[in-house]
Amino acid sequence: PKNINEASKDENWVKAMEEELDQIEKNKTWELVPRPTNKSVIGTKWVFRNKLNEDGHIIRNKARLVCKGYAQV
Repeated sequence: PKNINEASKDENWVKAMEEELDQIEKNKTWELVPRPTNKSVIGTKWVFRNKLNEDGHIIRNKARLVCKGYAQV
């Protein structure tokens, strides 16, 4: 999928996104806090990849939530 709207229509991609969020929560990678008024917020985006076996067949959908670090000031 090219974006979150396309991915959210496919249950396999939804499952992959849920797995990523579960891992973020389990590993305590980040925590949700109130938005500070005097600071800029770094956005996030989803990156979607297919894991392939040696024959080129899709064996797993992988979704990653990444920071838009290029938007930092």
